[in-house]
Parts: sequence; C-alpha cells; structure tokens
Amino acid sequence: MKKLLLLTVIITLTSSCSIYRKYQRPESLPVDSLYRAEVMEVATEDTTSLGYMPWDKMFTDPYLQDLIRTGLEHNVDLQSAILRVEQAKAQLSASKWAYAPSLNLTPQGGLNSINGGKASWSYNLGGAVSWDIDLFGSLLNAKRGAQATLLQQQAYRQAVRSQIIGAIANSYYALLMLDEQVRINGETVTIWKEQVRTMEAMLQVGKTNESAVTQARANLYALEASYADLIRQQRETENSICSLLGQPYFPVERGSLAEQSVPENITVAVPLQLLSNRPDVMQAEMAYASSYYTTNMARAAFYPGLNLSGTAGWTNSIGQAIADPAGWLLSALGQLAVPVFNNGQLRANLKVSKAEEEIARLNYRQALLNAGEEVNNALYAIQTNKTMLEKHQAQCKDLERALVSTEYLYRNSSGTTYLELLTAQQSLLGAQTSAINDQYMLLQSVVTLYQALGGGKE
Repeated sequence: MKKLLLLTVIITLTSSCSIYRKYQRPESLPVDSLYRAEVMEVATEDTTSLGYMPWDKMFTDPYLQDLIRTGLEHNVDLQSAILRVEQAKAQLSASKWAYAPSLNLTPQGGLNSINGGKASWSYNLGGAVSWDIDLFGSLLNAKRGAQATLLQQQAYRQAVRSQIIGAIANSYYALLMLDEQVRINGETVTIWKEQVRTMEAMLQVGKTNESAVTQARANLYALEASYADLIRQQRETENSICSLLGQPYFPVERGSLAEQSVPENITVAVPLQLLSNRPDVMQAEMAYASSYYTTNMARAAFYPGLNLSGTAGWTNSIGQAIADPAGWLLSALGQLAVPVFNNGQLRANLKVSKAEEEIARLNYRQALLNAGEEVNNALYAIQTNKTMLEKHQAQCKDLERALVSTEYLYRNSSGTTYLELLTAQQSLLGAQTSAINDQYMLLQSVVTLYQALGGGKE
C-alpha cells in the first residue's frame, strides 16, 4: 500500500512537468507585421482571400486547367510526397499500438535422454506478454511527435502541390508570351522583306541609294535571327511543360495571351491566417512541434520505466521423476528500470534535443518572415507591372501613329531619311515587346502572390 501511494505521489508531481504538456504556438512571433499596410487590402472574410481561392477558379483558361489536372495526377515529385504522407500515417499507427501489450507465442519442443536411456519427447505450448506502462509520458510524446510529423508531411505534400500548380501556370504564360512575340516578330519580318524588295526596286530607278538598301537588308537578317531564337525558346518551353506533367513530349494546346485575365480585387488574408494556409509555414511549425516532443522524450528518459510481463503455457515436462508430468506453467513479473550510471548520457541527449528545438523555432520564425517578404514583393510587383503595362500600351499607340506618319513622309517627301523610318519601326517593335513582357510579368506576379498566400490548397 505504501509503495502504491509513493508511486501515485510521484506521478502527481511529474504530471505538472512539461513532459505532459501539448505543444503551444510561441507567442513572440511577428505575425502582426508580416504585410506592409500600404500594399495590403485585408480580406473581410476568409473565402475572399486569394490564398483560399481554388486553383480552378483562379486559372480560368480551360487549356491551362487541363494541364494542371494532368500535372497533379502524374508529376513525380507530388507522387513521392503522397507516399511520404502514407509513411507518416503508418508511423503514427505504430506509435498508437505502442500503448498496447505485446503478445508472442513461444511454442517449443525437444528430445531428452539421461545416461543413454530412452529418449523422451517434451514440449511447451506457451506464450509471453509484455506491457510498457507509460508513467512518465515517453510513449505519449512519441505519439504526439508522430502526429506532428504526419502534419509536417501533409504540409510538404501541399507545398509540392502548390509549387506544381504555380510552375505549370508560369510556364504556360511564358509559352503564350513567346507565341505573341513569335507572331509580332514574324509579321515584322514579312513587312521588312517587302520593304527590302521595294527599296531594291527604288534603287533601280534611282529613288534611293545603295547604303539604305544594304542597311535595310542587314536589319532584316537580324530580325530573322531573332525570330529563329524565339521559336527555339517556344519549343523548349513546351518541353519544360511536358516534363512538369510527367509526360513525354506532346504539342501543348493553348489559348492566347490576350485572353488571360487576373482577379480584379486582389485581397490577402490577415497575417495570422497565413499560419494555417501556407504549407511551408505549417511544415516549419510542425517540425518545431516534433522537436518539442523529442525534447519531452529526452526529459522522460530521466524517470523510471515500468514494464509488466508474464508467461503462460502447457507442458508435459514439469519434472523428470514424475510419470507424464503435464501441467500449466504460469509466471508474472513487474520490472522497474531506474537510470543511474547513464545520467550523463541522458543529460547530453537532453542538451542536444533542446538545441534542435531552438533551431526549429528559429526556422519557424524565419519561415514567417520569408512569407511576409514574398507577399509584399508580389503585391508590389502586381502594382508595378500594371503601371508598366498601361504606359507601354499607350506608348505603342503613339509609336504606331508616328510610324504611319514617318513612312508616308519617307515615301512622298525627300526630307525624311531612311534612318528615321528605321528608328520608328524599331521603336514600335521594342514597345510592343515590352508590352507583351509586362503582361506576362503581371500574370506571373499574380501566380507568385497566389503561391505566397498558400493557394492551391486541397
């Protein structure tokens, strides 16, 4: 009775220790200042945030939707992440079974002979049971650590999923941008070929000089070389998309850059919501939680361990002097293991666990800071690219009018030189290329913000 009371007192005293406490999110985290107020429009409801928008609502292009679906089904990295989640589930199941007693059947038999006499057969049909009593939370913390690991692997799977969605979308938009550049450059090459033929005819009748014709022909060669390089980039981007999808090469069906659109009202969630939606932040937090439980296990190792075991069986060999000595054999044992001489090793293990826990906490904090940086940068990029696109589109309109005027003057007036016409054409081509690039960069920055807010969640 006294021993039972002593054991109860010990358990009561240690139950208030941290080895039984669940993980709590640290309070000193920079969650209230992740986003800059001047670039953030806070969502009034969770579902209005870009990060909570399903990917098939975010990307409305049907060709892009088909590509993303194929990628989510066949991408090798995502399949590996799914298998890691299954591994973590199995480990969690094993940690739960650790609470149950272990039962093993131990049948055995043999022949015995004394002083060369007649051999006799003996057997023992038995079993053994062993049960580790979790007095000081070792198994409890192992189970909680396995749960944190499972959440960490699920967050990793979601991170891979989000990366795949973003990579496919960015590659698709890059392909549309190259399509538009190929189209404009192809039209420009056609115009320049006709221009060179016209100037060669004018040279024959003395309306232009050899220098202007040579300059026009040289510029045509440069445009043709640029056009060939754009086609190369176009093919390589198609190959990259097929690789992302985990498929051999196939012609990628697609729409046009002009058909793409971005959400009109881009809102982000309040900073604390980023914790539950960004997979990399969740992954970092669960790594911290797992290290917290590992430290608890290192603390629990200082306390005694209690193991209950027993055996039971039927044997025909209780004693050699008895004829047919069959009967039951039963035994029970309680074992209390108290660490004594390995205390130094246990203290060292605890120091290592504490250090790993602190490293995980710092990594978690840095993951939050990185998340805030990515969101801020993406919001600024969206604003900047919108402004640049508007300005370059306005520039294109003015340069188109200027080119028409310059070409008319060049053909009908001797006061305009060919160099002025060449400059006007090159300026328009540069402005058109810039406008196409701005539109692509705007789409890319929206995708980046979508990923930064944890978009694409299942």
